[in-house]
Amino acid sequence: MARASGLCIFRTAIGSCGIAWSESGQVVGVQLPESDEEATRARMRRRFSGVPESKPLPVIELIVQRIRELLEGQPDSLLDVPLDMSEVPEFNRRVYEITRAIPPGRTLTYGEVAARLGEPGAARAVGQALGHNPFAPVVPCHRVLAAGTAAGGFSAGGGVATKLRMLQIEKAQLGSEPGLFD
Repeated sequence: MARASGLCIFRTAIGSCGIAWSESGQVVGVQLPESDEEATRARMRRRFSGVPESKPLPVIELIVQRIRELLEGQPDSLLDVPLDMSEVPEFNRRVYEITRAIPPGRTLTYGEVAARLGEPGAARAVGQALGHNPFAPVVPCHRVLAAGTAAGGFSAGGGVATKLRMLQIEKAQLGSEPGLFD
């Protein structure tokens, strides 16, 4: 990823999150809450070693506010948030683009994401890509479920309980509507 120039920790309805950004104002990484603020801070320091905690750029302040509002239940796709995917593998990038298109309150399965990629047998690879998502919830991996609308895994702090809580906040309707992404 591009070198982060700053990072900050911010409180949300589900706990303390973190965000790192580049000098150009692109988001380099987002961190969902760990067990507490210090654990989130420690995770961000590991992910972005040597990057100072600082006051966010104005564009990042707006993104932080939008993430807070999303985690309070205000629908926002965050599609216009600029992400630095320069070091993200091509397959993961494609998975993240499809995942970003899932509107708040909607879900897809890993298999449905794989089918939209044109790789219907790649559900497991989709799950692995989402497990490495450095931008949650801007890339809303919580909106991707296992077959039969089972929760599936979730690598953020709190695991599947956090995923289900985020879906509950969004008042998620399980499954997609025909034509929703066409």
